[in-house]
Amino acid sequence: MQKTRTFHRRKILLIYIGCAAALLALAGRLAYLMIACSGYYMELAEDLHERERPIKAARGRILDRNGTVLADNRTVCTVSIIHSQITDAEKVIEVLSEELGLDEAEVRARVEKNSSMERIKTNVDKEIGDRIRAYGLDGVKVDEDYRRTYPFGSMASKVLGFTGADNQGIIGLEVAYEDVLSGTPGTILTLTDARGIEIEDEAETREEPVAGNDLTISLDYNIQQYVEQKAYQVLEEKQAESVSILVMDPRSGEILAMTNVPEFDLNDPYTLSELFLEINYYDETESEEGAETDSNAAAAGTFSDEELQNMLNQMWRNGCINDTYEPGSTFKIITAAAGLEEGVVSLDDTFYCPGYKIVDDRRIRCHKTAGHGAETFLEAAQNSCNPVFIEVGLRLGVANYYKYFNQFGLNEKTGIDLPGEAATIMHQEENVGQVELATISFGQSFQITPIQLITTVSSIINGGIRVTPHFGMSVSTADGTLTEVYQYEDDTRILSEETSGTMRYLLEQVVDGGSGKNAYIEGYRIGGKTATSETLPRGQGRYISSFIGFAPADDPQVICLCVINNPQGTYYGGTVAAPVVKDIFENILPYLGLEAIETEPGE
Repeated sequence: MQKTRTFHRRKILLIYIGCAAALLALAGRLAYLMIACSGYYMELAEDLHERERPIKAARGRILDRNGTVLADNRTVCTVSIIHSQITDAEKVIEVLSEELGLDEAEVRARVEKNSSMERIKTNVDKEIGDRIRAYGLDGVKVDEDYRRTYPFGSMASKVLGFTGADNQGIIGLEVAYEDVLSGTPGTILTLTDARGIEIEDEAETREEPVAGNDLTISLDYNIQQYVEQKAYQVLEEKQAESVSILVMDPRSGEILAMTNVPEFDLNDPYTLSELFLEINYYDETESEEGAETDSNAAAAGTFSDEELQNMLNQMWRNGCINDTYEPGSTFKIITAAAGLEEGVVSLDDTFYCPGYKIVDDRRIRCHKTAGHGAETFLEAAQNSCNPVFIEVGLRLGVANYYKYFNQFGLNEKTGIDLPGEAATIMHQEENVGQVELATISFGQSFQITPIQLITTVSSIINGGIRVTPHFGMSVSTADGTLTEVYQYEDDTRILSEETSGTMRYLLEQVVDGGSGKNAYIEGYRIGGKTATSETLPRGQGRYISSFIGFAPADDPQVICLCVINNPQGTYYGGTVAAPVVKDIFENILPYLGLEAIETEPGE
């Protein structure tokens, strides 16, 4: 009996001890949580009662080389509702649908949606946002942010690019320099009670956004504006499908102008331009019943979402860098430079052109079917004689030709600071026979981009140094503080200075009395080369007319390439494209400080 009592006492004592230990452990844990972890749990509690709204950062501006603003920002508003704070849902629905121009059912669905916050509309004009704010509606929030705006509408649209609803770059420089232009978003923090309603006497906590940096580019607003005017003029006059014009400093690779018309409205980039539709999709013919044809679907508005997106992508394409083409006779500059550098030809070498050249079993004709007869290499360049350039290519041979093709950088992209640059489309060396080499020599059977052609020619005439075409020049903060200057130094020599000088002289003679005579300007030394190439498939009557010119010929400071796609009527490059470059030079050379040289009569 005594043993039983003792056992029970011990058992009770052990229970007491266990309970005391547990209580001590709980007290210790509570002390740890309250003291050591107080900061952590206070943060969690605050998070439960904080509501966060983002504040967009102002995007950096894009400025031309002279400080003209090409891409800017304007203040807009984002209208949102906080469901738990709405006290008069019907009034909110009425005001928002009326002021924002939205369907009442759409607004009602969002207002009645069981979510903590619902965004109703972004990019609302500030005036409208201020009106909505003035109603003082519970649960309606109007936050100010920024929307990209382009002061000159469609100018340089395919170069500048545009941004999406989130203010991020979509195409062009806007996406290429996203890390420079985009800022750091801020936030607005408000405290709420357990029901999610903001506590009246608690102030908002703001983390201010950091604006993006400004980007200064090499493009010159005045030159760009004039170049686009000329491009649209020839587009209309020749009823062409597109016109691409590039203006560049051949010494540095700085691009002064780039257009590929028709351009599009940067402030409304998702609307297909009428000119784009007219060129690409409208068909003036009608069926016998008078109904619209399938090719006129644009006018009928019958495109699917996928078709519309494909059309937008086509409208946004920058043909100067995204598309390749057969360069034709402008590529004879590369053949001539390689032949002169290798020593397989000189300016005084004599040739005979009967109007064609037999290569293996192929008869390849000259553009002058009667032939040019006896001529020197210099005269052959002036005449743009295919048989002579075929002969130079054959003298070089496949291995040497490809050596120079690679040496000149034609098998690599130029590295231009725009997205989507296309690569050269060229035969594999092992697949090139004599016929392929012959056609390559005068610019057919392969394709390159306009930017690749103007870059390579620039490197051939500037003394023989490969340049990198580019727009980006410098970065600065919103207050104008310079933070970075881009460097594009490249000492890669692709050609000797002697051969480069010879090429400048040869190309000046092409303009001075050869096929490029329509680019001649009194008082200026102009060099250049014409081209007329037939698009594939052959025999469809579709041509590309082009001309590349530079000035002054003895010290090139500006180079211009004009490519006209499928001009109607006369289509020869010397007749159609050369006058365009001449007109551009007549206007921009004095602007660039290159004055005409007065000559005495008889000089």
